[in-house]
Amino acid sequence: MTLATATNEHLANISNTLVYSAMAVYTLAFFAYIAEWLFGSRSKVARTAAALTSTTEQAGKAKSAAPAVTVKSAGGTSVLERPQVVTRSAIGARDVPDGPGAHGGDEQGDLYGRIAVSLTVLAWAVEAAGVVALALSVQRAPWGNMYEFNITFSTVAVGVFLTLLVLKKNVRWLGLPLVTTVLLDLGLAVTVLYTASDQLVPALHSYWLYIHVSTAIICGAVFYVGAVGTLLYLFKDSYENKLASGGQPGRFATSVMERLPASASLDKFSYRVNAAVFPLWTFTIIAGAIWAGDAWGRYWGWDPKETWAFITWVAYACYLHARATAGWKGRKAAYIALIAFGCWLFNYYGVNIFVGGKHSYAGV
Repeated sequence: MTLATATNEHLANISNTLVYSAMAVYTLAFFAYIAEWLFGSRSKVARTAAALTSTTEQAGKAKSAAPAVTVKSAGGTSVLERPQVVTRSAIGARDVPDGPGAHGGDEQGDLYGRIAVSLTVLAWAVEAAGVVALALSVQRAPWGNMYEFNITFSTVAVGVFLTLLVLKKNVRWLGLPLVTTVLLDLGLAVTVLYTASDQLVPALHSYWLYIHVSTAIICGAVFYVGAVGTLLYLFKDSYENKLASGGQPGRFATSVMERLPASASLDKFSYRVNAAVFPLWTFTIIAGAIWAGDAWGRYWGWDPKETWAFITWVAYACYLHARATAGWKGRKAAYIALIAFGCWLFNYYGVNIFVGGKHSYAGV
């Protein structure tokens, strides 16, 4: 065994250790996010709901007078957030304020939320180091099989979430579903999808590997964030409709839904992130076609991966067109967005695992 081979194997072992360590820290972050929601539910949910309802009724008179969420602290009160009043985008618009967040206006819940974000940052850094170690061990981009793609994808997805937090966006409600699915993704990667890294086939030895695959990973991460927002929008919209019709949601639904952003905020958030990344997805497909022309002598051959990438592009194009059309705002457009993300997921997992083609390398 040469020194170079021994070094590469050592780096590969370090990468595996770092990935498992990241999973352990993500698990701690998961419990911290759970604690944030639990302690938030122990706060005065009725008080928060009453404040939100009061704001809704008074919004027509003074939209800027949204109540601050306060908590008891050492004999006084502390202001955590001031919910914004937003206008519902669906037909028959009504003013609905954003909720106080997962902490529910509870100081201890907010503390657990901050701990959860800190643990998420640590886990992300450890996982990113694992991806870098893997790249150094194989001396190429770590995207040669599904295992490598999975750990890189989850790293980028968490990176998107943390970037939004750095930009002061109100997205901490994404923490729990994000960390949950990242743990599932990594668990699938280290068990079912694990394949020992090897050198790439000649067709993949190109600078287009870095351009095409990296943009595909970024697009998938952003599409995922948009899909979570879309799914939560459907739940929150149903909750708001039930309240508007005089219904009385259950205690659990009230506790969760009153802390999320308004349906309009979730709808706009999902639309904006999907619209922002759609041009990059278009570039990804074009870059893949150019790479195919260099590698295989043809730009498009209706390979399963190419076909489903195009189907995904069409689905998101339909969503953006429907969302921009007044009659298709809201739930109808949201269903199209979820179908589009389902197409991306099938292209990610289904095509690689169940369908053969020129894009199938190194087993999975």
